[in-house]
Amino acid sequence: MKKKNTLTIPFLMLATIGAGMLSPMQSAVNGKLGEYVQDGNLCAVISFASGLVVMFAIIISNKTYRKQISSIPSLIKKRKVPLWNWFAGLCGAMVVFSEGASASYLGIATFQTSLICAMLLSGLLCDRFGIGVPEKRPFTLLRISGAIFALIATLLVVSPQWNTPHMLLLAILPFLAGLLAGWQPAGNATIAETTGSTIVSITWNFIVGFTALTIMLCIRILLGKASLVLPDIWWMYLGGPLGLMSIALMAILVRGLGLLLLGVASTAGQLVGSVLIDLLIPALGNAVYTVTIIGTLVALFGAIITSIPDKKQN
Repeated sequence: MKKKNTLTIPFLMLATIGAGMLSPMQSAVNGKLGEYVQDGNLCAVISFASGLVVMFAIIISNKTYRKQISSIPSLIKKRKVPLWNWFAGLCGAMVVFSEGASASYLGIATFQTSLICAMLLSGLLCDRFGIGVPEKRPFTLLRISGAIFALIATLLVVSPQWNTPHMLLLAILPFLAGLLAGWQPAGNATIAETTGSTIVSITWNFIVGFTALTIMLCIRILLGKASLVLPDIWWMYLGGPLGLMSIALMAILVRGLGLLLLGVASTAGQLVGSVLIDLLIPALGNAVYTVTIIGTLVALFGAIITSIPDKKQN
């Protein structure tokens, strides 16, 4: 049994690192889509729509899922859970919007590092003040140190943009999206528990994000501020499905690894994958500076030490 665990854990860690790499790939695809349509809002609508097509196909094919998702209006009306939980999809909408607006210009490594660091900081604050979590978790030396490393990493990866204010503003987008996305998992988990299905929770997440983004796009089109342009390159529609694949794989892998190892391995996958995309696929990525790689490593270190459980909780 010991030998089995010794072999299984490293394999699952590698699998999780691979699954984590899907996130920067999604950012790269959505970044190029945003560059093509020249509109982060339209890019996010297309990405969410492609994901919704996949989710609706799954929901329609299963009677239980259909019943669970049709119960959502009555669940909202009964106020069984705080109302904000039902709108967690807006956080995902902000992340995808920022991908379309800035990922291809900043480079995937810079984008993902800024996003992950902000999510780390947001998660620490949510834990400390009990936002969307069952119980508060106090600040510890390790968690504060992790937050400091996250801030240092963010400053490092955006430092090449100091002399270009426009690019610096773009770098703020993923950071703001990450701050919002830090409490999204809590909302999604509550919806999954309330409806009885993670699949239904993910679908609802996509519905909320897609609806908000589409309303915004329609208003902008009516005001003459946007136009509907669809790309003729097939892989630009893969942003939504790539995100779904990542979510599905994480849901499977967490059973064998647990949340601690899953979080560290997936973060490693996201950061390493980001740098590899920028280095190996110039068409999807961007220039990689030495300071970008250093910032990526600092972010990974911050994520690792933040994930170490407090002795008092053991």
